[in-house]
Amino acid sequence: MKTINDFNFENKKALIRVDFNVPLDENFKVTDNTRIQAAKPTIIKVLEDGGSAVLMSHLGRPKGVQEEFSLNHIVEQVADVIGVQVKFVSNCIGEEAEAAVSQLNPGEVLLLENLRFHKEETAGDTNFAEQLSKLGDVYVNDAFGTAHRAHASTTIVAQFFPENKCFGSLLAKEIESIDKVLKSGEKPITAVLGGSKVSSKITIIENILDKVDNLIVGGGMTYTFIKAKGGKIGDSICEDDKQELALEILKKAEEKGVQIHLPVDVIGADAFDNNANTKAMSVDAIPDGWQGLDAGPETIKNFHQVILNSKTILWNGPLGVFEMENFANGTIALGHSIAEATEKGAFSLVGGGDSVAAVKQFGFGDKVSYVSTGGGAMLESLEGKTLPGIAAIKN
Repeated sequence: MKTINDFNFENKKALIRVDFNVPLDENFKVTDNTRIQAAKPTIIKVLEDGGSAVLMSHLGRPKGVQEEFSLNHIVEQVADVIGVQVKFVSNCIGEEAEAAVSQLNPGEVLLLENLRFHKEETAGDTNFAEQLSKLGDVYVNDAFGTAHRAHASTTIVAQFFPENKCFGSLLAKEIESIDKVLKSGEKPITAVLGGSKVSSKITIIENILDKVDNLIVGGGMTYTFIKAKGGKIGDSICEDDKQELALEILKKAEEKGVQIHLPVDVIGADAFDNNANTKAMSVDAIPDGWQGLDAGPETIKNFHQVILNSKTILWNGPLGVFEMENFANGTIALGHSIAEATEKGAFSLVGGGDSVAAVKQFGFGDKVSYVSTGGGAMLESLEGKTLPGIAAIKN
């Protein structure tokens, strides 16, 4: 696996695919610069070698050229984060872009306009990719968030750099972290899968059953399993058409010697509302008119023990409706358990939109080993799929 550390960028122009798809407020100010921060080490390495960086990214889902999706809005923020003045060019291909690149000196950074202003980007157009390839000597992919898409800038462009292509440090770290869970993780390995639907996690469960020792199931998908086993779940969320599948998963896990840990109690509520009446109750005896919205105290204790006895931990999905303060306790407690295990030497990887949001919200970001930056890409990796953006560099 070639990474940015295998190259010296002296007097070279690095064409770097970054993921600067950041949230903007109504005044086009960046409200969360995590993704820009994540790209900083790669950019700095190029500059410190004595090279220059040509950055390409998408922003949002524009239909053609739309001013509100211009990357010009983020130039200042990128400069602030990197600590270097950033130049901008209002196209990502063609004469204007090529001229701007040709004038770039070592130590300078140029940000190209939004790739998705051209429909050829998402179509994976070869001619468009070839035009992008004229803007650098070495192609660096550092955009894990888009590695599962075979777009021109994430995948196709790599073929024009047969020898001179590599992973940026962020993407290399993502691959390494996922490999630690799926391939080289120290045992016991525990996966925590939460969230509301079994259907969205099926392929992940099927792929990781061969790799893990423990599977903790939490969140809304708990109730599909409990109902399938004959429990009463009241008005809790449930995918009735997935009950058979839930039983199959339990059977497969047993055959493979994987311990499945389901909640034993929940915090039930008489409405889907932060101010509803609540009480702890057995997970398989929830009365009609009530629904489980968080993990209960016994469940939290059980999960804590499993986590503390683990050497490798994957966390994907919350244990309750953490967006409501009164149903966040299970997710927060899980965060504390994973933080404690990490402190004692376990490797912990957090990935998938909701768990990343929870980790940020409750301040666990620097208490786990790695927080993945790519929702969809992370999930597809865990499903065992080869991501086109990664394959393009390895081939």
